[in-house]
Amino acid sequence: MFALLPFFRSYLSILAALLLLSPCGMAFDTPLSDEAIREAYFLGQRHDDSMANLLKHYTLFLDQPDTGPYISSVTFLTPFALLVQQASQRVNYSAQQAAKEHNRDDEMVAINIEILLTPSYPATIPTPTGSRSGAAIGYRLRPFDFWKDFKIRVFDGERKLPTDSLTGDANVTCDIYGGCVLYGATLHLTLPAKLFTSGTATIDVDPPEGDPVSVDFDLASLR
Repeated sequence: MFALLPFFRSYLSILAALLLLSPCGMAFDTPLSDEAIREAYFLGQRHDDSMANLLKHYTLFLDQPDTGPYISSVTFLTPFALLVQQASQRVNYSAQQAAKEHNRDDEMVAINIEILLTPSYPATIPTPTGSRSGAAIGYRLRPFDFWKDFKIRVFDGERKLPTDSLTGDANVTCDIYGGCVLYGATLHLTLPAKLFTSGTATIDVDPPEGDPVSVDFDLASLR
């Protein structure tokens, strides 16, 4: 029995080292396994509440500020969540196709930020008029690319990541006569999944008016 003690101690040492090196609990899975790809495919193809119930865990909703634009939500989509979305949007699409088309070396993360206009940050901007005008204040429409005035920063733990791929879409509502009114914007950012190696992703949004917003995602809780 005593002869086994040195072996047992060596076993415990090796096990402890493996636990320290293990990525489990640090961040989401990437690259995805064959089993994960199939699971994402079938979740997307079900076209029921299961996909919505899954994806709601990837979005954080914020309270509306007293002044300034309303950064209403931030979404962090992992490669697994993106594959679920992709499968839901395809018809005549098989699990074999999903596995064949999925590139493990090029897995991405998608970050989406929803911005809403508010009474203090409206679609029309007060503008001083010239002295010949009958009114002291006039109005001009807020440009559809107003989202470019927002500064976005993304961190993996304490490490700042590049945001060069940031794009945006104006959100409008239109009537039957073709008139459209701006009510917000959606910002899109894609980053290689391999950049996220810590347990936390932080997205900072600094608007041109009002208070900045910072959102933390617990990556270990996401697929």
